[in-house]
Amino acid sequence: MPVPENLHATYAVALAAPPADPRELARDQVGRLVRPPLRELVLGMLASPLLTLDMRPADEFPPLPLDLLAAYGASRAELGAVSAASHLLAVRAAYRPGWPPAHEWAARAVAGAVGTALSMPVVDGFTPQVLGRERLERSLPGPDGTVRLTDWILLPHSGGPHGFWFTTNGLARFGLPELQTENVPPALVESWGRLLNGLARRLLDLWIERLSADELPVFVDLPEVVSVGLQDVGSAQGVEEPLRREVSVRLRLDDPAGDAPAVLTVLAADDGPDRLEHLCAALFGPS
Repeated sequence: MPVPENLHATYAVALAAPPADPRELARDQVGRLVRPPLRELVLGMLASPLLTLDMRPADEFPPLPLDLLAAYGASRAELGAVSAASHLLAVRAAYRPGWPPAHEWAARAVAGAVGTALSMPVVDGFTPQVLGRERLERSLPGPDGTVRLTDWILLPHSGGPHGFWFTTNGLARFGLPELQTENVPPALVESWGRLLNGLARRLLDLWIERLSADELPVFVDLPEVVSVGLQDVGSAQGVEEPLRREVSVRLRLDDPAGDAPAVLTVLAADDGPDRLEHLCAALFGPS
């Protein structure tokens, strides 16, 4: 798979009134609210051209998608604050693929610090969704540098005549294609979602391993058949999983028509009837 030269993060802070100096406010609030060692990374990005702040009247930006924000859980009060904002502060950052994802951590931390100081909502431009203060703070890395992947990706699914269609929304933050599965039986919605979260965690680990060299590669080879275990599922959710059960899935790189990005379709490693049911039963036990 091709490796992008840079990754980009964008967050918006809805403002009831514009602060006199948003950069100074951000610097002060990051120093107060963000714990080390993340604080040093964020302040370094804030002092560099890799992170920019753009404050303008709200009508000078493209309108924020209120319907999608509502669909992804924004409250009526949050939607009201976003729609009534006189100004928006766009926090944008860029960084190379790999670990840490400094573009995402820094942009989210800066937007969260400003939003907390002004008691105003923060919108994640990638998903898009409104990030409440508690969720935003929880999603940032602690002293050991670990994060819950489920705080950075969503797993929307929609029904169809032959089952549910799943797709991740967030792996592209790290340079990976999103995952998708078609025709998931209704009885497997919860368990297949958990399996995809674990697979996303496993793929991200493989991706990071291959990007650890000083010189960024142009392409990275990922295996066609990947094992995903209960420990990957637990890690994606930030919990320890003592059991060692694993299953294998097959990945197919699909290039949609037009300008749509490539996706990884998740299939059973061994084709056959009831294959998804067998995978879930083997990983999570019969239900």
